[in-house]
Amino acid sequence: MTRKNLFKKRGFAMSVLLIGLGLIPFTSQVQAQVSSATAGKLPTEQYRPVYHFTPLNTWTNDPNGLFYKDGVYHLYYQNNPFDNVWGHMSWGHATSKDLVHWQHLPVAIPEINKPDTTISIFSGSAVIDPQNTSGFGQKGKAPIVAIFTGDLPKQKKQAQYIAYSNDNGNSFSLYTGDPVIDINRPDFRDPNVFWYAPSNKWIMAVSLVHEHKIRFYGSENLKNWEPLSDFGPAGYTGHDWECPALFQLPVEATANGKENAKLSKWVLLVSCWGTKGPYMQYFIGEFDGKTFHNDNPADLDLTVDDGDCFYAAIPWHLGMNRKTLLGWLVPGKVDVNPWRGQMSIPRDLSLRRTPEGIRLYQRPAALISKNLSRQSKGKKISLTNISLNNNSFHPVSSTGNNKNTQMGNAYWAEATIDVNEAQKAGFNIAQDSLNNNKVVVGYDAEKQLLYVDFSA
Repeated sequence: MTRKNLFKKRGFAMSVLLIGLGLIPFTSQVQAQVSSATAGKLPTEQYRPVYHFTPLNTWTNDPNGLFYKDGVYHLYYQNNPFDNVWGHMSWGHATSKDLVHWQHLPVAIPEINKPDTTISIFSGSAVIDPQNTSGFGQKGKAPIVAIFTGDLPKQKKQAQYIAYSNDNGNSFSLYTGDPVIDINRPDFRDPNVFWYAPSNKWIMAVSLVHEHKIRFYGSENLKNWEPLSDFGPAGYTGHDWECPALFQLPVEATANGKENAKLSKWVLLVSCWGTKGPYMQYFIGEFDGKTFHNDNPADLDLTVDDGDCFYAAIPWHLGMNRKTLLGWLVPGKVDVNPWRGQMSIPRDLSLRRTPEGIRLYQRPAALISKNLSRQSKGKKISLTNISLNNNSFHPVSSTGNNKNTQMGNAYWAEATIDVNEAQKAGFNIAQDSLNNNKVVVGYDAEKQLLYVDFSA
């Protein structure tokens, strides 16, 4: 069954809970900016996602610098502050308490322009430094330290930079000793940093892009870094490696409780745009403070998301047992205005035992799913025991009344799907009938993976 024919294969049955979220207003502290790419074009607010993050009127790609503090989720993101096309890379900034409503803030780290060079602010991470190991803190308060790749096109190289904030991440000052790591290479990027308590050190994972390797560094103060080890090549090596993230998760106990519920493993995420399109893989293993040891054969390719738009995802670190992943959804074929680019629904991560070994599992963030009634103001449809049998099915218009026309233009669907003999099943959630462009969210029974597909 092709992705264009999801609803027409015999043996697909489902139960659906459909919740109408309606339009959720965005709040902002920044003024609309003039964009040459959007000038004279009609706005397409009908296409703007409601509960996915989008910039107000500019471009975004990778999420950056995710941190959580005082009940607030901070999102930095690759941003062109002047246009809705890629360029002038800077760190945009937004915050949220519920991962649905976002407060848009001024650009946190703008592109650096000097007489002799331009430094684009590429992807990276941000950490709270509670012990003030960096010495950047003031008045006994923990600074926020951003670690990112500086891209220097004139010098044809990339190096790792740091900047610090003493106003809760709203603005940053560059470290005078930048760059903190410079190995004079053109493709060396996307540092992801976390605190490793057993050795009392900060650990950085950063990509050696064309070598299909992740290099680990250690530091006591976020300023001085020593190389520790390299991991790779392994898994999928058909294209460049970038945007790594290394973190620890507990392995969920089995139903009989006989296996050790306290077992934990390390997960290494790597993005690999290339022959597979936007693609992410992961590795499961051990990390001893210096070296990552892969539990699986080196040629095993484990997929984070089987769609064609999920990329560059990194997590919010919410404690050892809680990691919430956010990825960039690569723009589809529909030209939107005045923004371009969006983030995924945040996903809570877990590890589970399977017959093939320990694997990564993902669910929509509980912070969102547990508050759907409040978000939707009680608007919902519940349908059970639906059998398609070669027929299309339209949940919103299925009840035979006009009430569903008041549900809004955004929905949250929770479905239990019995695919029976079908290979793939899912929802065509949007369609441009004129050009036959579609957005499909589905489940691949053979691969046992969810996917999102922008198809024509």
